[in-house]
Amino acid sequence: MSNPRFASVWDAIEDTPKEAHSMKLRSALMTALKNHLTRTQVSQAQAAVLFGVTQQRVSDLMHGKIIVFSLDALVNMATSAGLHIEMRVHEAG
Repeated sequence: MSNPRFASVWDAIEDTPKEAHSMKLRSALMTALKNHLTRTQVSQAQAAVLFGVTQQRVSDLMHGKIIVFSLDALVNMATSAGLHIEMRVHEAG
């Protein structure tokens, strides 16, 4: 019996490659935001004001509740935090 190998946990648990890719991107942004907030010692209340969201949303971010965040919301938060996001697009294959 063969055990399949996956490039990431998202490839293993998501139903489609499209969903897995979205989760990889969201995960990377959430990790960057959490690390930034921890490194700069910004409180959740301060981050909520900066991002224009509730403190509960920042708490969700800090606790890794990835399912409640869209990619757009995370990009907006990262930009508000002063983070620079780069994107590369290339042919799959």
